[in-house]
Amino acid sequence: METLRHIVLFIHLIGFATLFGAWAVQAFGGKREITRLMHIGISIAAVAGLALAAPWGMPEGAEFNYAKIGTKLVILLVIGAFLGIGQGRQRKSGAVPPVLFWGIGILTLANAGIAVLW
Repeated sequence: METLRHIVLFIHLIGFATLFGAWAVQAFGGKREITRLMHIGISIAAVAGLALAAPWGMPEGAEFNYAKIGTKLVILLVIGAFLGIGQGRQRKSGAVPPVLFWGIGILTLANAGIAVLW
């Protein structure tokens, strides 16, 4: 069961890598726009993160780190909001506000860092 948990953790990190990679391509070589790949990455990270927060495969007597789970969930929701708002603004005016665009990258990096370091 522990192996399955590690596989789901790996998929969770792949989701963040996909989101961050798509963002980095746009930030350093593209038009700084929201892409479909960013939405796919956040979806993978969210589904895998919810699977990791489920109480399966935990050793006897182990407890969840609810502060970490809550922090990561809030950051994930903010990233999702930034993606949605940014895409709406992109459709309307043709450009994503810089604060939203750079916020997506910074929060994605922070969320992946929390997953690995905390």
